[in-house]
Amino acid sequence: MEYAILYVVIMNILGVAVMGIDKYKAQHKLWRIPEKTLFLVSILGGSIGTWAGMYLFRHKTKHWYFVFGMPAILVIQIVVLCILQFR
Repeated sequence: MEYAILYVVIMNILGVAVMGIDKYKAQHKLWRIPEKTLFLVSILGGSIGTWAGMYLFRHKTKHWYFVFGMPAILVIQIVVLCILQFR
């Protein structure tokens, strides 16, 4: 259980970081992090961090698939965790 919590914490830190890095790269016209990668980090457990990073850095907040996709991934993860916990 402790490893699972550590994994989720690390993935959420990574989620905030990738949003910040991609925002920096966008501002400086550098090679960007693919949107698939941003979603992958979210799907792999970093949904809270990625979602927080969107608003912390004001990045990807005008793209509907991020505005609705990140919270949707989080809700799906919460539902799956509840099902696994209470079955």
